Amino acid sequence: MVKEVKEEIMFDIEAELKKLPNKPGVYIMHDKDDTIIYVGKAVVLKNRVRQYFRKNNKTARIQKMVSLIDHFEYIVTDNEAEALILECNLIKKNRPKFNVLLKDDKTYPYIKIDVKSDFPNVFTTRRIVNDGAKYFGPYANSGSAKEMVNFIREKFPIRQCRNFKSTTRPCLNYHIKRCPAPCVGYVTKEEYHKQIEQIIDLLEGKTDGVIKKLKQDMQEASEKQNYEKAASIRDTMIAIQNISEKQKVSNISENDIDVIGLWKNDLKVCIEIFFVRSSKMIGREHYFLENMQDEGNKEILAEFIKQYYMDRPGIPHKIMLREELAEKELIEEWLSSMAGRKVELRFPKKGEKLRFVEMAEQNAKITLENSYQEKYNIVKELKEVLQMDKLPRKIETYDISNIAGSHIVAGMCVMQDGVIKKNLSRRFRIKTVEGQDDPKCMAEVVRRRLKHSIENPKGAFGELPDTIFVDGGITELRAVKGVIEEYQLSIPVFGMVKNEKHTTRALIDENRVELPLSEELKKQITLFQDTVHHTAIEYHKKLRDKEITKSSLDAILGIGEVKKQALLKKFGSITKIKEASIEEISSIQGINEKMARTIKEELEKE
Repeated sequence: MVKEVKEEIMFDIEAELKKLPNKPGVYIMHDKDDTIIYVGKAVVLKNRVRQYFRKNNKTARIQKMVSLIDHFEYIVTDNEAEALILECNLIKKNRPKFNVLLKDDKTYPYIKIDVKSDFPNVFTTRRIVNDGAKYFGPYANSGSAKEMVNFIREKFPIRQCRNFKSTTRPCLNYHIKRCPAPCVGYVTKEEYHKQIEQIIDLLEGKTDGVIKKLKQDMQEASEKQNYEKAASIRDTMIAIQNISEKQKVSNISENDIDVIGLWKNDLKVCIEIFFVRSSKMIGREHYFLENMQDEGNKEILAEFIKQYYMDRPGIPHKIMLREELAEKELIEEWLSSMAGRKVELRFPKKGEKLRFVEMAEQNAKITLENSYQEKYNIVKELKEVLQMDKLPRKIETYDISNIAGSHIVAGMCVMQDGVIKKNLSRRFRIKTVEGQDDPKCMAEVVRRRLKHSIENPKGAFGELPDTIFVDGGITELRAVKGVIEEYQLSIPVFGMVKNEKHTTRALIDENRVELPLSEELKKQITLFQDTVHHTAIEYHKKLRDKEITKSSLDAILGIGEVKKQALLKKFGSITKIKEASIEEISSIQGINEKMARTIKEELEKE
């Protein structure tokens, strides 16, 4: 494996793109602070990395990531499989903000048996380590895991203590027949491990073998006229049969599978996983993925699988999901190498298996819908913070975007019931304001917006908002307040204040009084503020690119694409170039005084 690390003081992205090799590997994107913000793998590094810096349809997440790239490095590998393993390791180590990340605090309980111990214990844990122990789960919640452990300890005589040590006297558990007292040598390692093997079979869903063995033990006890022991074994068999039937999943013939269902809405993605072992549902869990809703389902599922199964014990023989992944063979090879046996990805099209995938999807949908309770709590908290008489169910926010007063535009975004509704976003071109005057621009936009709803309440803008958040200073806030008073409306207005990390610190009222926010509320308003800023800036870029494409400069001899873009980048518009002096124009690289004079003369003819 060869590692190529770029350590130039000035990193020229275009120049470095030309140096990329036609080989498989991993690429690592850094921001200006040298923080790793994204890690990806490629079959051909040259082709994949270049795509990020070319004009094509990118999701909002990738667009934002590319805008923050300051430099990149790459690692060449021998093949794509090696690249996949390296990619997963680097993501796990660095946790880049633009990769799919599963939160560490999202843990579920497992049942652990330290099979390497002479006399293993059985207990629950949320921490999985590579220590040679056997882990079973995850279980739906700590209650179900503890219930299973209590059942095992009640029906199988094993040690109850966490810290095993030899002694001369057995504890109370021995006397109530809950422990065979290995601490005083009353049971051999071999005899004890036979119990552990039965427990492992039970946890793996192999109850038929356990019951068969218990029947033999019951028969032997009965023949020896040890009727008390025979009755105890009988009760254990009945309990195992009951718990086995309780776990059974109808109409599913697969023995060892995970079933993955995906559902998404405008705000986030939910992935639900069912764990089926020996046709029994032993647990389920779900994950929410933020800012992934614009990605394709196949891409989301592939990234999720790579993150989820990395270093995870008990990888099943089969994983079932709806979408057929482009990297199917590669991911199967990777999973198989970790499991030490063949692991398959299955994409059922009909029958019982498809219905089971659909059941996982429906559960993901329900989980996602239930999560809206959190959004209600956000709206309720806002009502208290803003001291409003009613819930602020519809909130609108505005942002102005311009460069040197050219192509002045505004973005509007809507948060409905705590959810940012991208389909309700609007864009405006400023019509009445000359020059760079953000408060007047903000007033114009809000005036036009309010007029729409007053004249046509059932129109595209819908009902008036319950409150308005302004991205700007106190002057923008007061400008909006003035427009609301013009229409004799009572819509409260607040400003969004950011900290040095560009996240929302607080809301302010018209008297500059800061309103304290909880951390959850800060996160939601930061997302709201970033969304409206993105809406405005993207519209501004679109108009600017349109002018770059069609410009009066195109007709001037000696002005090519490079000089044209340099002029528009410096001055912002044709009007500003006309107003500039010869000296200002000739300060641009490649344009001398003679050419600057020609530019002025040609533009003034229009």
